[in-house]
Amino acid sequence: MSDLTGVWLGTYWQDDQPTRFELTLLQGGNSLQGSILDDNHLGEATLSGTVIGRRVEFVKKYLAGQGHTVSYIGTVAEDENSMQGTWQIRHFFGALSGSWEAQRAGDNLTLAIQNLLSIANAVR
Repeated sequence: MSDLTGVWLGTYWQDDQPTRFELTLLQGGNSLQGSILDDNHLGEATLSGTVIGRRVEFVKKYLAGQGHTVSYIGTVAEDENSMQGTWQIRHFFGALSGSWEAQRAGDNLTLAIQNLLSIANAVR
């Protein structure tokens, strides 16, 4: 099973336009919890999901606006330092979708630990 705990930097594409994001994950067994900060007007979101083998799935829920959700499905690379997949938003007008990718952030372990402790305290 992949271990995804840590800070990730990524990009998702919507209508061929890239949006950067920072993803902080805390994994317990197959379960994922975390937060995402998108570089767009919606900004911060929480997430929950699962990891089974190298397959990762999670749902992002924005804190701003109407709190809409985005489903992500992807595959973790064998070295566990990157992942990629597709995202989808379903609504009564149809669906929007695109691709995404993320790489582990640098070696700033102090920042990573602070982010993980913040998530752990929020989950309690």
